[in-house]
Amino acid sequence: MHIYKVGGAVRDRLLGLPVTDIDRVVVGASAEQMHALGYRPVGSDFPVFLHPDTGEEYALARTERKSGRGYGGFVFHASPDVTLEQDLMRRDLTINAMAEDDQGVLTDPYGGQADLHKRLLRHVSPAFAEDPLRVLRVARFAARYAPLGFTIAADTLELMRELSESGELQALTAERSWKEISRALVEAQPQVFIQVLRDCGALKELLPEVDALFGVPQPPAHHPEIDTGVHTLSVLEQAARHGQPLTVRWACLLHDLGKGTTRPSEWPRHIAHEQRGIKLIKAVSERFKVPRDCQELALLVGEYHTHGHRALELKASTLLELLQSFDVYRRPQRFEEFIMACEMDARGRLGFEAREYPQAEYLRGAAQVARSVAVQPLVAQGFKGKDLGEALKGARLEALKGYKAGF
Repeated sequence: MHIYKVGGAVRDRLLGLPVTDIDRVVVGASAEQMHALGYRPVGSDFPVFLHPDTGEEYALARTERKSGRGYGGFVFHASPDVTLEQDLMRRDLTINAMAEDDQGVLTDPYGGQADLHKRLLRHVSPAFAEDPLRVLRVARFAARYAPLGFTIAADTLELMRELSESGELQALTAERSWKEISRALVEAQPQVFIQVLRDCGALKELLPEVDALFGVPQPPAHHPEIDTGVHTLSVLEQAARHGQPLTVRWACLLHDLGKGTTRPSEWPRHIAHEQRGIKLIKAVSERFKVPRDCQELALLVGEYHTHGHRALELKASTLLELLQSFDVYRRPQRFEEFIMACEMDARGRLGFEAREYPQAEYLRGAAQVARSVAVQPLVAQGFKGKDLGEALKGARLEALKGYKAGF
């Protein structure tokens, strides 16, 4: 019985990066032996056990073969005669197919260490093409390690392209897809994830609404980069550069979906793209069963981001309606995330990356003014029920008029 660290723990140590999660594989042991040693089994899908003292996971060495469609279409075989090399062969990338024993001795049968030096994401074996989830995983690794100069090997990208064209991506569950997408969006360069998906043909299969943005022109005066898809990638890049949370990054990815439905005869203008995008944003979020906070912010940003850009020009009444739409009185954080998404949108334009965005300060101040209007004096004047609501709205409107005049 031999125990090895495998996968990310070995990879990141060799890269000099912090090691957060440690995966272990057990070679030469049976499930019965693990039970006898006090290890507790986890679920029934994989031969994984929890250490009796530390609670850490230990997986028996195993092989696998394709038995159906999608991520779950595999039959696994675990037994004491499965070798470490056989277990490592079923892994996705060579840099994830290395193992290390307690003495620090490295087992690297597929050239993972050499690929680390080459900064190359390369598949271990042709079996890579049996698992459609690997398209998303490799794109995510590309987004994570892009700052270190990693690229995807040409033959690996070709296998990803074959998987995308096979229809296998449609067999992925919403939950598995969203797990990879959400993890990729919070990587160092999430725009690389989207670009890789497009390069291998997966974007049009998974996110056709985003794929449709590429090649759609915008007015060069406002968008020197012109291409709407390129703009979307730049907005994502800015969101990562400014450390925005997943909610903001998801909204940034979807904010311009309506532009993909503009008739070419109307290009480069996109009148009412905000309203046209609402249905598309909702459909994408529902397709992947996206968490409610991400769904809500994406819809609001899609509908109101141009209001954000025109904030200083808005009438006080329109500004109040905007604040009411976000329920800034009970959910101030959501409005703050809206402001940040608008700023990322503004910065995600060629040559505009470092430009000031005074709308942010103005919107924050407006929200504070509206929230500071006290209800007690109105109650003291005898207002109640619906009349109280109207009186409060009127008081907030007057406060915003004063704010706008003095800004």
